[in-house]
Amino acid sequence: MKYCKYCLYPSNHPLGITFNEDGVCSGCLIHEEKNQINWNERIQKLKKIVKPYKSKIRTIHDCIVPVSGARDSYFILHVVKNILGMNPLLVNYNSHYNTSTGIKNLANLRSRLGSDFLQMTINPKKIHKITKETLKLFGSMYWHILAGQTVLPVQTSVNYKIPLIIWGAHQGIDQVGMFSHYDEVEMSRKYRKDHDLMGYEAEDLIQISSKLNESDLYKFFYPNDAELSAVGVRGIYLNNFIRWDSRKQHEAMIKKYEYETIKNNRSFDYYNDVDSFHYLGVHDHLKLIKHGYCKVFDHASREIRLGSMSRAHGLKLVKKHILNDEKDLQVFLGWIKMRKEEFTRIIERHRNMNVWEKTSKNSFSLKYIPK
Repeated sequence: MKYCKYCLYPSNHPLGITFNEDGVCSGCLIHEEKNQINWNERIQKLKKIVKPYKSKIRTIHDCIVPVSGARDSYFILHVVKNILGMNPLLVNYNSHYNTSTGIKNLANLRSRLGSDFLQMTINPKKIHKITKETLKLFGSMYWHILAGQTVLPVQTSVNYKIPLIIWGAHQGIDQVGMFSHYDEVEMSRKYRKDHDLMGYEAEDLIQISSKLNESDLYKFFYPNDAELSAVGVRGIYLNNFIRWDSRKQHEAMIKKYEYETIKNNRSFDYYNDVDSFHYLGVHDHLKLIKHGYCKVFDHASREIRLGSMSRAHGLKLVKKHILNDEKDLQVFLGWIKMRKEEFTRIIERHRNMNVWEKTSKNSFSLKYIPK
């Protein structure tokens, strides 16, 4: 396993990553653009991009903004309303993994920033069924969330004829340097399938699973090209136009709008994923099983690149958190109605023995930890 000499990202990052001859990863190289770009010019360019979408009738929505009770939702909506002067329709996919803090944050977001709101909640019985299958097929309890969060805004754009969707940071840019900020890459169905959905769209699940059918999955179907073209659907990412600093942005939103945070056991970052019982719990543990990599790597690498943390301190935090137990397993097993023994059998099928070694009958240790 190879690790970046500047940040802490591994060579098997699930989004794909490359290293230059000095051992520095593509994510760090693209991150350097943040110190080269004239961001004042970029925000002016963003204002020109959104201007044609502004409605002359103030009651009509100018754009769609996907939101949750966590991540960068507050900051995105703050930019859209208070800097770009737009009237958005907020859309939210109900993850079914909601914390009380996430629910409170979402309610506070809607009232404090005063926007219309649309939420989709899919029958929990269908979500249980889908989740059991995605766990078995590719070790993911989060497929339905990633699919729902990325398709609902597009479906809403088509159905309500609101062409513009405004997202926050493009993960492929911010983490692994998949694209340059200068590319100004926009939302695409291909990126959604290949990376967000691990290569499996809803239609693919119908083909490979004997237990799932169209009735279970049609809510996750992406609109076809004719439907997208008829409306002129377009999704842009704010991190192409604003210097993205998630921690700094969260701290500003805490002060301005009383965004609430939660301490967790698997990272030092208390800002990003406060809406989910499982994102930094069972889901993060599954990521570690499959890749030998988990969310604390993202958080430490981000802070190292932004200059708020040394690599040595970031490494110390990774080692402190990486093998911490997930505290939410019983909550998840109770929700999905699955015995722990069955869950263990399922996830062990997905353990990556390229990064783990067996130390006893039921114990494993990581072969590689960054130095």
